[in-house]
Amino acid sequence: MEKFIFGSFQYEYELVKQKRKTLSLTVTPGLKIILKCPVEASAERVEIFLRRKWFWLEKQLGFFKKYQRKLYEKEYVSGESFLYLGRQYRLLVKSSKEDRVALDRGKITIYTKRGVRDGDYSKKMLDSWYRIKMENVFAERIALAASNFGYEQQPFLIIKKMDKRWGSFLKSNKIILNPKLICVSKDCIDYVITHELCHSKYKNHDKKFFNLLEKKYPNWQKTKDKLEIIGCLIR
Repeated sequence: MEKFIFGSFQYEYELVKQKRKTLSLTVTPGLKIILKCPVEASAERVEIFLRRKWFWLEKQLGFFKKYQRKLYEKEYVSGESFLYLGRQYRLLVKSSKEDRVALDRGKITIYTKRGVRDGDYSKKMLDSWYRIKMENVFAERIALAASNFGYEQQPFLIIKKMDKRWGSFLKSNKIILNPKLICVSKDCIDYVITHELCHSKYKNHDKKFFNLLEKKYPNWQKTKDKLEIIGCLIR
């Protein structure tokens, strides 16, 4: 491991020398810092690059420290946090004469007839609320993306848990979306849907596929990187 010192800050990072022209810096969700550089890059060039990237580096480390995955199971009690469309919301559980879930003022509130300590029942209510949101939001985003492709008939939506994929496109004009997408921002959802709709034209990830993706979703790479960062925290 290499060391980088900037003022009162000190970082350890992995230096990877490759056959490339540029330098790149990556921070993993586990707070590991990886710097890739050309084989012939001097120590001075690396140092200058790190100093220039210092603010971004601190920002990324701060992001992962703030949103790092908790190592405990959710109990569905007041005070826990849940993601919805790219934002974190505090959960508030209240006793009530009727069952309902509301999103308001930075909180997701569960009004329950079963009592605030019945975590299993609160989980069922919140899962049901998320499911309704998925169906509505995903259908809305699919309609928007499909119009960009000139579809006369909107692809049929299937919501299905997938371990390694965000989405999939079936020949029968069906699009499968991972339910975890409800946790990420709408631009990330739009990217996944657009990516899958491009597969209606080209099955493989070849040059034609990526040309179409760039046309339908310019600068898609930035959104993909954003999705993968958040994805590491919610999968």
